[in-house]
Amino acid sequence: MAYFEVAAGLILLLFSGDYLVRGAASLATRAGISKLIIGLTVVAFGTSAPEMVVGIDAVMSGAPTLALGNIVGSNIANILLVVGLPALLAPMTCDAPRLGRNLFIMLLATALFIALAFTGSIGRPQGFVLLVCFALFLIYSAMRAKVGGAAEITNCDEIPEKPDSYALATVLVLGGLVGISFGADLLVEGSVVIAREYGIKESVIGLTLVAIGTSLPELATALMAAIRRQCDVAVGNVIGSNIFNILAIMGISSMAGTIPVPQSFLNVDLWVMLGSALLLVPFCKNRSTVGKLSGLGMLVLYGIYMFYLVESGNATATIPFTS
Repeated sequence: MAYFEVAAGLILLLFSGDYLVRGAASLATRAGISKLIIGLTVVAFGTSAPEMVVGIDAVMSGAPTLALGNIVGSNIANILLVVGLPALLAPMTCDAPRLGRNLFIMLLATALFIALAFTGSIGRPQGFVLLVCFALFLIYSAMRAKVGGAAEITNCDEIPEKPDSYALATVLVLGGLVGISFGADLLVEGSVVIAREYGIKESVIGLTLVAIGTSLPELATALMAAIRRQCDVAVGNVIGSNIFNILAIMGISSMAGTIPVPQSFLNVDLWVMLGSALLLVPFCKNRSTVGKLSGLGMLVLYGIYMFYLVESGNATATIPFTS
């Protein structure tokens, strides 16, 4: 039953998130809100709503380390898996406008998060710091876009050229919210049951099963971009997603309750997240591409990390996410 709950939860999150973004973007468009603001707020929050609700649900359900594992694991997967796997199909270009600047912001956010984690827990004070930094990032992004870089946002695929009617958009938003709520609850409940059944730490389930599941939309988008040979913004989307995960989702999740940071995160996982982020530096600095060899290397590193997590979590070879 737990496996069914996890599968159903992931499916609900995937489709409900899409419906929520479509409906919310349509309502915002019909209300006369500029595409720039929609891209920076409605789409950004909507596409990350599943991760956000999973984090809040995990904290309120008494499994806060699952929420922490989801954020850290998603950021690692976004780089090593979401960039590495599509690179086997087509070169992932790293020459989008202001990509290097956003990468620098992601590194700063990662360093800040690690520093806060070494206080022993992420509670409301730490979450407030993260949310203030996120607000500053949104203001900075809006100012930069208004200067002359709005094209990346206004051409966002999630913003409909022809918005849905008010009635349909409202149904999509409400249905999306309900679906995300139920999906998050099923995913968290099933994950916790699996963790306890196999004697696996909840944080390890968050780093693996939940993190990979909530990263599937980004992976699907990147794979489609690689198939269509349109990889110019894929890396930028990954960087933006990682910034949002750290500053917004972790900040909001910590408002629901204190999230303790296990020693294993301080010793290994947080540094793997930072190391993964640093892997993108030479590609962005040289405005080069992540080719097949580099992509394969990223996948190998991700496989090694998954193996480490299985061993450290006292898991067996039959653990569900290895199927």
